[in-house]
Amino acid sequence: MTTQEMDKRVAQAVENFMSGYGCCQSVVAAFADLYGLDEVMAKRIAAGFGGGVGRMRMMCGAVSAIVILVGLDCGQTEGDDRAGKSACYKVVQELLAKSTEQNGSLICAEILGIQGREKAACSYIASPRTAEYYKTRPCAAKVESAARIFADYLLSKAS
Repeated sequence: MTTQEMDKRVAQAVENFMSGYGCCQSVVAAFADLYGLDEVMAKRIAAGFGGGVGRMRMMCGAVSAIVILVGLDCGQTEGDDRAGKSACYKVVQELLAKSTEQNGSLICAEILGIQGREKAACSYIASPRTAEYYKTRPCAAKVESAARIFADYLLSKAS
């Protein structure tokens, strides 16, 4: 993996988002081929994490993508592999700490500035993707941040 290859994946994640995919879908799909997943399956796996998990404004979809990708990269596959689980959890915690540092929160509602009743009134209806939507949402930047954090993780493993 080269820095240029990772830069292309980060750019692809942002392009995915700007094409209408959710934050989680956008990031997971940009790296899925590294783990033998085709783009369609990656987008299906990640689909429910949009809008802070089912549009409930909980953990940011882009952040959820980091968790999914770490699982694909180093998740344990044996039932009682506590060391494997622990190693995966360590990477998740390290990368999510970077995300928190860069973005101020892991929580979709906090990132979007949604509070109280507005958060409680969250609907399952997806927002239309209009020019105004893209202008008022920080999501493209959060997708880029998550993709960059994961790309940097992969590059650090290779060195």
